[in-house]
Amino acid sequence: MTISLKRILFSPLTAWFVVTLFGIYFVLNLRQNLNFGIDLVGGTYITLEVKTDALIEHEKAMRGSSGKPLTEGEIQEIIKNAVHDNIEVLRSRLDKSGVGEVTIAAHGEKNILIELPNVHNPEQAKAMIGKSALLEVKVVDAVADSQEELLKKYNGVVPVDKIVVKEVKEGDYARRPVTLYYLVPKYTDLTGKLLKTAHAEIGNARGLSMQPIIIFEFKAEGAEKFYQLTKKNIGKSIALILDNEVITAPRVSVAIRDRGQIEGDFDMQHAKDVALMLRAGAFTAPVEVVEERHIGPSLGEAAVRQGVIACVIGLVLLFLFSLFFYKMAGLFAFIVLLYNLLLILFALSWFQAALTLPGIAGIVLSIGMAIDASILIYERIKELLASGASLKKAVDEGFSGALAVILDANITHFLVAVVLYYLGAGPIQGFAVTMIIGIIATLLTGLLLLRALFDFYISTLGIQKIWI
Repeated sequence: MTISLKRILFSPLTAWFVVTLFGIYFVLNLRQNLNFGIDLVGGTYITLEVKTDALIEHEKAMRGSSGKPLTEGEIQEIIKNAVHDNIEVLRSRLDKSGVGEVTIAAHGEKNILIELPNVHNPEQAKAMIGKSALLEVKVVDAVADSQEELLKKYNGVVPVDKIVVKEVKEGDYARRPVTLYYLVPKYTDLTGKLLKTAHAEIGNARGLSMQPIIIFEFKAEGAEKFYQLTKKNIGKSIALILDNEVITAPRVSVAIRDRGQIEGDFDMQHAKDVALMLRAGAFTAPVEVVEERHIGPSLGEAAVRQGVIACVIGLVLLFLFSLFFYKMAGLFAFIVLLYNLLLILFALSWFQAALTLPGIAGIVLSIGMAIDASILIYERIKELLASGASLKKAVDEGFSGALAVILDANITHFLVAVVLYYLGAGPIQGFAVTMIIGIIATLLTGLLLLRALFDFYISTLGIQKIWI
């Protein structure tokens, strides 16, 4: 029988052939295409302590007027919520993909553990975490050139409900830097938590054109509070305080509803960094680095090597198993496994998910599970061939008969993997991600590619017998 080139080009395998070409390029550049977890490439572990004392004192002060004390249970709830909120802020700054590339998890009562893969410079790690970016808007009670002068009318003592913050104004070639001291309320409910957005742009700052400024906009609740604050304090100065340092303290001339700007002696990059931290959110409570640990890449290289060896051994054993039990059809099943592995790596790269040691274990397990779909189909085909059915009919009924069982098994595993991902953290999430991707790849290759191989073998090549 003559096989035309047209029939080959328009066979179901053509699309998979294109996938093969992309796959070869992808595998040759695997290191550049995949993100690797800290257990494979090394990196930096950082432990942060959430400082909740000021937060608790603030809550006590807010309740002081009502006379209702703060219970121990409520204190623990405040601490728990502060840690949770800070984790969310860190995740928005560090884990852009949201699929566990950076592990951020609670550790103990007040600590947060952060794993930064392939970051070997502690200072770079701290810069990635960023400052607290806590923006506070407060009315200025007094301002002076020194703290002593500022507190002169208070007998040199800071009032119990006030704090002193300072602003450093950079000088030029003719003037030295000037430091101003402000007396402001200790607490405020108008903070960066109520921000809607923030961005940096070039504008007019302090009478100078083409200077970087940070434009911020409050949410509805914050806008109303900002409006009431400026409305009640026309003629007074309002300090915009970032991380306990006054950035600017303009005098209020009219009530402002929802927008404002931060001016300071900073360049455009610094303005963008601050705006980014403000958009990501302010920490509910300040954080402090209490531990740094560095993991070198040598252990990771050994883990990668061992993981690759495990995958190769698994593939070889599955190849021998497939050929021994299913002959030519077993070769088809092994080809499907190779594509299954390729699709898993494709997906990890596409979603920018990190490959970790548990992830490698998930890949190995997915490959082992993927052969089940082929076995279910082959056993049904063998039964039909033994009863005298033609190869085409046996293949058609073999795939349709095994479909329900294959879907049932894989959907069950998929649901378990989803639960692991949402309830787990760190390594467990890495394992769950590869399992989820592996299950989807199994269905695509086991039901589509394997069928395409049989159709090419029977319809395109015209062969009506197969060793199985």
